[in-house]
Amino acid sequence: MEILANYINGELIPPHSSNYLDDINPAIAEKFAEIPLSDEEDLRLAIASAEKAFPAWSGLSAKERADYLMKISNLIKDNLEELAVAESTDTGKPLQLAKTVDIPRAASNMEFFAHAFTQFSSESHAGKDSINYTLRKPLGVVACISPWNLPLYLFTWKIAPALAAGNCVIAKPSEITPYTAYLFSKICMEAGLPNGVLNILHGTGPEIGNAIVQNKKIKAISFTGGTATGRKIAEISAPLFRKVSLELGGKNPALVFADCDLEKTVDGLVRASFTNQGEICLCASRIYIEESIYEDFKNRFVEKVKALKVGNPSKQANNMGALVSAQHLEKVKSYIDLAKKEGGNLLCGDEDIELDEETKNGYFLRPHVFENLPNQCSTNQEEIFGPVVSLNVFNDEKEAIALANESEYGLASTIWTNDLSRAHRIGNQIETGIVWINCWMNRDLRTPFGGMKNSGLGREGGLEALRFFTEPKNICIQY
Repeated sequence: MEILANYINGELIPPHSSNYLDDINPAIAEKFAEIPLSDEEDLRLAIASAEKAFPAWSGLSAKERADYLMKISNLIKDNLEELAVAESTDTGKPLQLAKTVDIPRAASNMEFFAHAFTQFSSESHAGKDSINYTLRKPLGVVACISPWNLPLYLFTWKIAPALAAGNCVIAKPSEITPYTAYLFSKICMEAGLPNGVLNILHGTGPEIGNAIVQNKKIKAISFTGGTATGRKIAEISAPLFRKVSLELGGKNPALVFADCDLEKTVDGLVRASFTNQGEICLCASRIYIEESIYEDFKNRFVEKVKALKVGNPSKQANNMGALVSAQHLEKVKSYIDLAKKEGGNLLCGDEDIELDEETKNGYFLRPHVFENLPNQCSTNQEEIFGPVVSLNVFNDEKEAIALANESEYGLASTIWTNDLSRAHRIGNQIETGIVWINCWMNRDLRTPFGGMKNSGLGREGGLEALRFFTEPKNICIQY
């Protein structure tokens, strides 16, 4: 069993409290590591080291900082196997998914922002008797708080642009899935990242997470997680006039029109609904199908969902692994019970799961598909964050848009149609920050990422992230 450590001032050190939390492998329901329970003293040390490191780090050229980020990216690639096993062990997700998506994307995040900031430019405005130009300066010490579902993937998505822009970072991974963040600490040490530039504090949200948010020395917070927590961060930060970027929950609609490529659409939505056990904020959870193809779509969709294999995440044949924790499993099950009470007709999900001896006590759940649920019911309005979707009927384009937009969330949506004009028209009217047409999770890292309504505030990715982590300053010179 491994005992994890905080990463402060370039060293791995135990928590000030000497207290630890169990890290559970959800596929076997057994403890495999201990996590530091950090407190305000750990934060004080981390901020002191970051403040000390900031002048030198921000004073480096963009190319010099990029070189460090590229070393880290290459070390992630070199350690792909170890990191993928760690991610699968910590989250319960299929090992193959971690190998092909999570860890490669973490390396790509570091590489992309390493290069992006070297290409980042500011504006100048020439007038009759003067010229104005804009400088973009790093903010100082910033905080990056990441969730449990895509641990290293989203951890690096936040840290990379913050570091590339010249900030020093206090980072907090989820206490539910902290293991790859700990391994990332070792990678940063191997890459020679200067002491104090990045500090990683482990622990719970109410303890160290709240301490980070409350600390006035933190100049900006980038947070991904639940809407309720995001609201609290915004409330605390507003009086401090502090920058916040909040990527929050989703209840994502998919609109399926009769003119779609049905086979491609079914395959795409099975993937969009149940990748990573449905534990992705971008997963489709409300699928609206045009009435004329509803039965055909439903039969094909349910057939493919039933064929998904759930079980030991280390076996390549399995499409879905375990849910992240016993508590989360019970939450998802409670929504399944609620869907039945709300009148939903269960099309699949109650079949037995054949587990091997190693994983017989794990937190596994078959993908569940419901129909006949009212659009305003809790199952269709609240984020479940698990393998549960509903199928719903619409009769025309106007109704489809209305049903999709009838939500407090506005993160992502998918539209499935071969009518180009319709795709543009609905893409413009649907109230989500991201719209995928005839695809899902097709990500270009240059594009803005984030949601509207209760799905968040601000945008990540590309220039949006670099602007967030810098402060613009206008300088005017009269001729």
